[in-house]
Amino acid sequence: MPAIDSKKAAHECVSDEALSHLRTYKYSSVDKSYISRYILKHYWNAAVEFLPLWLAPNMVTLLGFFFILGNVVLLSIFMPDLVGPAPSWLYFSFAIGLWMYSTMDNIDGKQARRTGTSSGLGELFDHGIDSLNCTLASLLETGAMGFGPSYTGAFTALVPCLPMYFSTWETYHTHTLYLGYFNGPTEGLIIATSIMLLSGVYGPQIWSTPVASHIPAASAYIGDEIGVRDFWVPLLLGSFFVAHLPECVTNVIRARREKGLPIAPVFLEWIPMVIFCVATIAWLGSPYSILLSSNHLVLYCLTMSLVFGRLTTKIILAHLTRQPFPYWTVMLWPLIGGAVLANLPILAPLVGMESKPLGATVEIGYLWAYFLFANVIYFRWAILVINSICDYLGINCLTIPTPKKQKLGILDGKIDDANGTKSESLSVPDRPGLRTRSNSKRD
Repeated sequence: MPAIDSKKAAHECVSDEALSHLRTYKYSSVDKSYISRYILKHYWNAAVEFLPLWLAPNMVTLLGFFFILGNVVLLSIFMPDLVGPAPSWLYFSFAIGLWMYSTMDNIDGKQARRTGTSSGLGELFDHGIDSLNCTLASLLETGAMGFGPSYTGAFTALVPCLPMYFSTWETYHTHTLYLGYFNGPTEGLIIATSIMLLSGVYGPQIWSTPVASHIPAASAYIGDEIGVRDFWVPLLLGSFFVAHLPECVTNVIRARREKGLPIAPVFLEWIPMVIFCVATIAWLGSPYSILLSSNHLVLYCLTMSLVFGRLTTKIILAHLTRQPFPYWTVMLWPLIGGAVLANLPILAPLVGMESKPLGATVEIGYLWAYFLFANVIYFRWAILVINSICDYLGINCLTIPTPKKQKLGILDGKIDDANGTKSESLSVPDRPGLRTRSNSKRD
């Protein structure tokens, strides 16, 4: 890898000083989901045995992501309007793809232990792919429910970024991944998969028709005209603001108090996500924007996948290397620019100017330019970080140097039944930089 200057290395958390923390890093998680702990755990343990020992754990993660990308391609070809109805097999393909992604996401850590190739890069790669997947898997859900390029469709595709960001923020401060009794990576994915299967059987119209037409007894509680679509947005927002965000804040405050650190400054770290949300709402919600009306939600989500992916992966990297919280990414500037341009007829008079709407050609061209810019910035950064970590630890990212199974050493795992905490470490003599993933949800 070409040498990089020390200032850039420090800025990107890949200086030797920063990467040295990977040698002592230990993964910690709390997973209280009964489904994952008592049911899916056995499925994952069986599934990993089908993987060949020459298959690298990060490649397992990547293969799972390819199931999502492949289905996004199928969505664009066979249901470009995101409404449908599409052929039944397409919805079943969405469900299979999402389930396979979830399976691969949960067995990559087990594969790492089987092959003796655990490293700090594993968690970065795993959760980095999760960040990219936030909008794409939910885009499939938008199509499966027939929401189309509407406000509800855009909300469905983009809202998972909220819990992902705040879980990442929480992990940065607590150094532990917390998953509750009902969490997105387990129960949330099961619900999304079930929605896709039901759309395959009954068609996506099932989510727009009144619930009472399918369940007559429900009319006594919600009336005869209310469909799933009517309470979908409040349901998702409520679950985030009531069940997810308060727990994240509580855990961060507790961690800061235990270390004797001030609490108020941590809320400034919400700024990147606030900008992401406000700019997205301002752009897509502008009365002068044509992105939704001209059916460009897929392109927008592909772009935001990269923007959000870098936003959260930088936090994960800073967590692994014990570096200051990254408040910014250059990929947010074009998002702000898009929001401003889409609202020029509203903003221009405020400064004594006049402006006309951009027009379809300019706005769509700007989005395409943003997409290309995001690809260049994201992948240049990803290659820099991955190569730096691999060179420092003397490992490969997507391949195993030798087919010979390496000695794993002593695995010490303890579970506190009171809170479901699991924290494991590998003792591997003369193998610096190794780490494990837990036997919990992220295993």
